[in-house]
Amino acid sequence: MLYDVAIIGGGIVGLSTAHQLLQERPGLSVCLLEKEPAVASHQSRHNSGVLHSGIYYKPGSLRALNCRKGHQLMVSFCEKHGLPYELCGKLIVATKESELQTLTNIYDRGVQNGLSNLKIISSEEAKEIEPKVRCLRAILVPQAGITSFGTVTECLASLFKEAGGEIMLDSTVQHIQEENDQIVIETSNASYRCRHLITCAGLYADKITKMTIPDCPYRILPFRGEYYELVPSQADVVKHLIYPVPNTDFPFLGVHFTKLIGGGIEAGPNAVLAFQKEGYHHNQVDASELTEILGFKGFQKLAIKYWRTGLAEMYRSYSKSAFIRAMQELIPSITSEDAKRGRSGVRAMACDPNGNLIDDFLFLETKRVINVMSAPSPAATASLAIGQDILERISKKLI
Repeated sequence: MLYDVAIIGGGIVGLSTAHQLLQERPGLSVCLLEKEPAVASHQSRHNSGVLHSGIYYKPGSLRALNCRKGHQLMVSFCEKHGLPYELCGKLIVATKESELQTLTNIYDRGVQNGLSNLKIISSEEAKEIEPKVRCLRAILVPQAGITSFGTVTECLASLFKEAGGEIMLDSTVQHIQEENDQIVIETSNASYRCRHLITCAGLYADKITKMTIPDCPYRILPFRGEYYELVPSQADVVKHLIYPVPNTDFPFLGVHFTKLIGGGIEAGPNAVLAFQKEGYHHNQVDASELTEILGFKGFQKLAIKYWRTGLAEMYRSYSKSAFIRAMQELIPSITSEDAKRGRSGVRAMACDPNGNLIDDFLFLETKRVINVMSAPSPAATASLAIGQDILERISKKLI
């Protein structure tokens, strides 16, 4: 069969795009290819579940614009389909004098990004909201919330199939070839033909993109984020989300406390290089993938730039006491007995040959193909808005 559109990747971005494509253009024939036996098997499920507000991102960037729009769309989607979510709000807390100016800068960004009801509050006001927190000052962000993006993705998959879309699981893409006015996709168990292609391959975005743009300069670096779970006796120690002031030299938000939509509290994540694209544990190593990462000049330059931070993150990965100390920066009463090792996830971070992490959404296109090359956090929150963006791009090609 010749499909009008094929989509590679059964994560939340791929399925958001697939669902909205058939809602907007119900007469199209659309298939989605996923290499795993189920959708949402990686980043879409292995994340913090936070509905981000958009406070951190550079005004005017795709992340800022899509996060704000995507937040509203996600809340509406959850309400429409009866999916769990909670706008519990969060505190971004400064624990050192040196962080106060950065805190103010974050507040200013939030205002520029259109967030309403933001408030800089004192230590005393913060303790009224979170009695256990330690801080000098904080930003109250009422829009922040939590959901289950794995559940959202499963719902999107059901809606896509109900609208006539086809999902092919256990279909690892091995080769892509453009032939005249068609694209041939060879997978591990079948070949598919389509007129247009959208790739949302997450941790393998670089591999898939290179099949359509051979000189693509970017590579995906996998960063594992590890969490600790608070024991049940500490389940009420946090009532909202509590974040530190992030290190502006490193594109991650630091160890924070997160309520879970299903109950319980997590603390994390850290950010350490994974030794394979889907390396969720210390002992998971793919020699070929690791060699490719270490041999990439962009990674080498990145490592030189951030080696101190990288070593500190690696130490915290292996040392529970170091992780606990990071938690105590925010909640001093937490002890080693209050937390146990929990789950982990792996972030896909696109890097250029100069060692710069691509800190925004990035699309690379050809005449018939749209590649989602970079979709860092808050991609899950923004997924419905990203899907609309892709829909606008593919609609111009379908004319």
